[in-house]
Amino acid sequence: MDQIQMENFLDRLPELRVLVIGDLMLDEYVWGRTERISPEAPVQVVDVVREDIRLGGAGNVINNLVTLGCEVHVASVLGDGQDGLWLRQCLEEKGVGTAGLLFDALRTTSRKTRILAAHQQMLRIDRESREPISAAQEEQLADFVRRHAGEFQAILVSDYLKGVLTEGLLQAVIAIGKERGLPVVIDPKGRDYRKYRGATLLTPNRKETETASGVSIVDEESLHRAARTLMEQVELETLMVTRSEEGISIFSRDGGDVHLPTEAREVFDVTGAGDTVLSLIGAGLGAGLAIEDAARLANLAAGIVVGKVGTSTVTVEELRQAIALRGQEVDAKIKGREELKHLLEVERRRGKTIVFTNGCFDLLHVGHVKYLQQARRLGDMLVLGLNSDASIRRLKGPNRPLISEHERAHILAALSCIDYLVVFDEDTPLELLGLLRPDILAKGADYTPDTVVGRDLVESYGGRVELVPLVDGRSTTNIIERILDRYEKG
Repeated sequence: MDQIQMENFLDRLPELRVLVIGDLMLDEYVWGRTERISPEAPVQVVDVVREDIRLGGAGNVINNLVTLGCEVHVASVLGDGQDGLWLRQCLEEKGVGTAGLLFDALRTTSRKTRILAAHQQMLRIDRESREPISAAQEEQLADFVRRHAGEFQAILVSDYLKGVLTEGLLQAVIAIGKERGLPVVIDPKGRDYRKYRGATLLTPNRKETETASGVSIVDEESLHRAARTLMEQVELETLMVTRSEEGISIFSRDGGDVHLPTEAREVFDVTGAGDTVLSLIGAGLGAGLAIEDAARLANLAAGIVVGKVGTSTVTVEELRQAIALRGQEVDAKIKGREELKHLLEVERRRGKTIVFTNGCFDLLHVGHVKYLQQARRLGDMLVLGLNSDASIRRLKGPNRPLISEHERAHILAALSCIDYLVVFDEDTPLELLGLLRPDILAKGADYTPDTVVGRDLVESYGGRVELVPLVDGRSTTNIIERILDRYEKG
């Protein structure tokens, strides 16, 4: 997903209508000073300085979507006391549609009160109901979703195990989503994920993935095993695991796993980052983005949020600035061969699978892009060896390349599927392969394994060759011939 596509997505956010279903709560913060011990008991006395109440739980997902400019609607069950009424009023003041809210005299609206003094949290007081909602309320919420599903582009589910998201309601919502072609994206909780079976996407963090799968995650292999275990249990096509400072991993039933490194430069507070990820993933899928592209945006947003203190949201302007900054970082992808060798040695020690491919890539076209995207999916990182101008002239004649190596390198480095790029001057990449020692050598399917330069070398140290399908009829030569033909006829 390039910078222009990202910008187009941000422009479309005000057109998105999103339904959020889940456990709403109030987060109350009481700040004070403590300078004495109570004469009544051996406890500190907190002199209150200020208080603040915010939307919490699923409300933080709503805050994120509202901040992005989306039209948001909510469905949940609240107590009918003062807290429930205040929460509804707060939502309405933000422009959130509240027709899907139900009120129950027997429930307590979740309210978490945190007492803070001397720069630390001293106590938390929880007032809430955890009992499952009634069968009648379950049916009312499902009926609301059924009647209004055609008005939304995505359904986001935020589960805090407070009783609203029963198995019956979840299965009804997932079925409605499938029937209407709506993505149903769920931030799950608990040990038993079977109630989420059939969802479009689950977004657990690493600890939640461990708990639900029963697999202790200590390395890339155990992460993969935990993810596959969950996917089988929950009948998922795709699972996305958020890994804090290690980024995001996407697992697909077809085996095309993708690992996105963190976009954060400094981490101050990870509170609420999962809600930001859920919001951007849901908005992205609602806008028709592929899961990988939506995840890249969510990863970018999470990198912004963890650089703030407290549960935070990300603005469209912050995303625009981050996207622009990534564009400036294109130069950083272009490396000399010795520097690249060192970088890849570090990544290899971290367990990353390194894919290498090479070519001229003169007059970049859709066939090139699709080929590179597929090559990237073969591992964790894609390194591109780019023929220099001199080597292309020796291979293709004095009239090529049409685009200089400097321009070609910068255009290609702007593609998100390319992690590093190195220009080489030899006729073949054999010397470069010996230096970088990639795990996988990718070439187009117009080759056979026997004709791939470097195959013997890569296989000699345990690597392998992969042939990637090409887009028929797409080549630089064909483009040049069409241009010449049209201008000659004109």
